Amino acid sequence: MADPTPAVIRLSDVRPKRYAREDEPIVITGIGMLASVGRDRESLWRSVMQGRSGVKRLAGIIGIPDGLLLGATAEVDLEVPGQLKSVAICQKAAAEALADARVDFERVNLERFACAISAHVGDTRPLTEMSAKRGLLGPTEIPWWQQYLPCTAGASVANRYGLCGPRLAHSVACASGLVDVLQAVRTLRDDQADIALAGSGEAIHPLFAAGFYQMKVLANHEDPTKACRPFNVDRNGFVMGEGGAMFVLERLSHALGRGAKIYAEVVAGRMLAEAHHVTALDDSSEPLSRLLTDALREAGIAPDELSYINCHGTGTIQNDAAEARGIKSAMGTAIGSVAVSATKSMLGHLVNAAGSVELAITALALRDGFTPPTINLTDPDPLCTFDCVPLVGRSRRFDYAMKLSVAFGGHLVCMVLRRWNDPATGFAYPARIAA
Repeated sequence: MADPTPAVIRLSDVRPKRYAREDEPIVITGIGMLASVGRDRESLWRSVMQGRSGVKRLAGIIGIPDGLLLGATAEVDLEVPGQLKSVAICQKAAAEALADARVDFERVNLERFACAISAHVGDTRPLTEMSAKRGLLGPTEIPWWQQYLPCTAGASVANRYGLCGPRLAHSVACASGLVDVLQAVRTLRDDQADIALAGSGEAIHPLFAAGFYQMKVLANHEDPTKACRPFNVDRNGFVMGEGGAMFVLERLSHALGRGAKIYAEVVAGRMLAEAHHVTALDDSSEPLSRLLTDALREAGIAPDELSYINCHGTGTIQNDAAEARGIKSAMGTAIGSVAVSATKSMLGHLVNAAGSVELAITALALRDGFTPPTINLTDPDPLCTFDCVPLVGRSRRFDYAMKLSVAFGGHLVCMVLRRWNDPATGFAYPARIAA
């Protein structure tokens, strides 16, 4: 059982130590986030703690019946003329993360400032209109590079701040957000940069919506807020959502040198794949179990030291069953010590942005000592014989947490964070949780 009182990290323990560059801790010093239930980091986090749903009925997607649940978009309400919504979301999240980290661009080396932001789908509205009118492709206010270059969000954010370190833009389905954060960490470990901005953003796209509709994986329910029901016995799919999250990641020496506040240390990150099917999951869950086991080994912790997992938790029949089996196999007899929640039950599935937004929620859960709930979990599937934090979140101080992504294409990714407990450079636990 994990010790409920985390060990304190003393500033004197970390500052004088000299690390080999590849061994130096990588820490999170800034977080920016928005989604359907909050336009900024703290309002979104409060909504998650309260178990608020941002799901509503959305109509108007060509080829999909009106009223089918696709996700929550109205609350994001972020339209910038001449810019894709997904790009605008990335810009807003990046601005908040950089401000949160108190980055002084006059005092950081921009040539060693990396940027890793997930790829995105372009603007296909002109093609849709052309098909509907059976005419020629007309003009659009969106620049051509935003229509056709998947790296546009990363380039536009990096150009805005003059970041000249390595630029990365991955497209690995709903693991994209987590993969880009992990790759930013590896760029820092490889000594190609000292500081990085990483994350992803997503807006509901008609092609995605139509594809998921054809796959029959979109949830429906007479009450939209109860549509997404991860791990519930009567779950029937996910809803699509919008949002994004960005992180400022740094070498520990770089963060301490500029007096940054530290949320957490990235202690492990693993990627592997199932050689099984593009969309179906391996029923044995052996690859997923191996992923989690490898991550715990890299983090240097026993299963009973891991207190919280923010799982992929889509609410589809197959995903939730496969995740449950994989988590139970990896945790073994320690399964009773871990809380596992699915925050897609509130935010919907943010596709490319799911991993980064849910990692941000995981970091804030560590910061405040609070495990967020899985809402709509009223009748757990018998496979889920562990704590899924049903309906209501709870206060619980803990040191280690994991974010897990299970993506189409067989991509399996996870990251383990450790809370930064030094009172001089980290965050004190709040006197009470203001949920």
